[in-house]
Amino acid sequence: MDLEPRTPPVLTGDERSTLTSVLQWQRDTLRMKCSGLTDEQLRRRAVPPSGLSLLGLVRHLAEVERGWFRNVVNGEDVRGYFPKNDAGERTEFHVEDADPAESFRIWEETCERSRAIVAAAESLDVRGRFGDQAYSLHYVLAHMIEEYARHNGHADLLREAIDGVTGE
Repeated sequence: MDLEPRTPPVLTGDERSTLTSVLQWQRDTLRMKCSGLTDEQLRRRAVPPSGLSLLGLVRHLAEVERGWFRNVVNGEDVRGYFPKNDAGERTEFHVEDADPAESFRIWEETCERSRAIVAAAESLDVRGRFGDQAYSLHYVLAHMIEEYARHNGHADLLREAIDGVTGE
């Protein structure tokens, strides 16, 4: 596993700096968990019977970033990068033919767009909507930290099953 440096979290800053830096730490952790693997290893469903793979997690988190930051906070109507199949099933976890480089490009560009939306927001109190429910940017940042932390736990198990590497 490539131990390229992760962006350190802000430990004594204001709330926005703290939340955004912890979220970036989580993003960097996912990238670290996926580093140094072949395309086949990234696609591998390493913990049967689960359909989870590291590449599926990257694609899923691109969708989560898109949904919360672009659609909810920013009020855009951006459809999924990995649309549902003919049976109506989500496809981000269907990675058999997925191109890892393209998937990582989509995720990285989506994270960059998310950071720009947060930076442009006048405060953490900015609200977006999903249906009839309002969400503050503050809530979305906290939720995204939770989302990444949970999936980084999955990534730990997947990576260990693939090549025995454990760590942060």
